[in-house]
Amino acid sequence: MEGTMKVCVLTGQRQLEWTEREIPQPAAGELQIKLEYVGICGSDLHFFDQGRLANWELDGPLALGHEPGGVVTAIGEGVTGFEVGDKVAIEPAVPCGKCEACRTGHYNLCPDVKMLAIPHERDGVFSEYCTHDATMCYKLPENMDTMEGGLLEPLTVGMHGTELSDAKLGETAIVLGCGCIGLCTIMSLKARGVTEIYAADVLDKRLEKALEVGATRVFNSTRESIEEFAKTLLGGGADQVYECAGNRITTLQTCRLIKRAGKVTLTGVSPEPVLELDIATLNAMEGTIYSVYRYRNLYPKAIKAVSGGLIPLKKIVSHVFDFKDCIHAIEYSNDHKDEVIKGVIKF
Repeated sequence: MEGTMKVCVLTGQRQLEWTEREIPQPAAGELQIKLEYVGICGSDLHFFDQGRLANWELDGPLALGHEPGGVVTAIGEGVTGFEVGDKVAIEPAVPCGKCEACRTGHYNLCPDVKMLAIPHERDGVFSEYCTHDATMCYKLPENMDTMEGGLLEPLTVGMHGTELSDAKLGETAIVLGCGCIGLCTIMSLKARGVTEIYAADVLDKRLEKALEVGATRVFNSTRESIEEFAKTLLGGGADQVYECAGNRITTLQTCRLIKRAGKVTLTGVSPEPVLELDIATLNAMEGTIYSVYRYRNLYPKAIKAVSGGLIPLKKIVSHVFDFKDCIHAIEYSNDHKDEVIKGVIKF
């Protein structure tokens, strides 16, 4: 496909505008993809609202959007295994493939990774077309659509946390924060055979959704204490605790919720880089802490789990916006966190 396309670009804090760009053509090893669905992520909203995320700072125009599903429209030289018209999910970060991290299988930790919608790495895909390295594109089976393809991105974050901590059948888990990543963590735990999953949040709408996707019981932290409840569990706490809010209060709570020899997994990304942990309690419990950075080697497994019916991925979507309303969609998602659980842009 040639010609020009519309792109939604963040030009400064809370400043989005439309621009026209040439449709990118696939280089050797790349696919050109017409986007059909792109999820709106919490990190997109951090960049929009605060002009920064963790250690990245907005210092020039940046297209947001890194949860893409679409259809192949052109194939670069040397690419095999894809045809024009294939439905694909895009894993948004392309590693170098040569460094020590890549060679040991930890490609998500590649220092030269190029991630969509990150300053000085790559523009995001709130655009009509994109090109992407074919090695990071995955064909979707007949029974999956490109909306699910885009949602694989947050799903694999949740899956990665449950893989690192090796959550197992018969364990108890507590999930703090029931936004998109918290919900993906709940679904991943359930798919791994964890049947006792307790979830906490401050927004009732998110807690309803947590029950819908597999939580056993939910707690609104403004009204109930999950710390008090955890003490009533066998062993005085949970086997697994997942912090999915990226929040000072919940991060401090984690060590008080595990049983002896329990595990804490820090999945949430906090806008502030330094948070406290209750180290004395962690030591007394001989707890283990895992930290999560995106995901690795999980897209094929996630596709199998969704297409096989183990994970009801579409249930997390609360709002679908048309691409022409992209600016409104980002503003609305940012300003109505109490009702937008997961927003998706439809092309």
